[in-house]
Amino acid sequence: MIKTIKDITVLQLLRRLALPAAGLVLLSIPGAFAQEHAPAGDITSQDEVKQFCTNIADPARDQRYLLQKQELEKLRADIDARMAEMDKRKAEYQDWLKRRDDFLKQAEAGLTEIYKKMKPDAAALQLQDMKIEVASAVIMRLGPRQSSLILNEMDPAKAAVIASVIASASDPNTSKDPS
Repeated sequence: MIKTIKDITVLQLLRRLALPAAGLVLLSIPGAFAQEHAPAGDITSQDEVKQFCTNIADPARDQRYLLQKQELEKLRADIDARMAEMDKRKAEYQDWLKRRDDFLKQAEAGLTEIYKKMKPDAAALQLQDMKIEVASAVIMRLGPRQSSLILNEMDPAKAAVIASVIASASDPNTSKDPS
């Protein structure tokens, strides 16, 4: 026997439609059954992210260290090249300085002999117009008596500067630059 809609009461209609309506509601909620039906071994997306990050942490760290090592090697090579250039220039400078010092020693020795034979007043006039370092070196190489006679004949200010250079030459705490 088929009943029509008029014969069905509201309560009966609700009973018949309740089960399908509940199913539709549950299906429309995302993930409503996901945890019930998911096996115990499955993990959530947040856990997946953590596991992914944990899995790539060591390779990422190794790669970062490798990149840093390569950068340090480049810097070391640059420093080594600069050090080699500095060593080359230092050797050139030391060679030039040695040749200059040898020349000055020979010149000073020759000058000393010349000034030893000069009269103190003539030597004083010439030495006070020379570079202070050269004049000081010449006077230091002369004997004390002749040096004092020459300094006595010089301009007092110039003689004082030469005397201070000579005095500082014997002081181990002063630099080699007489100025």
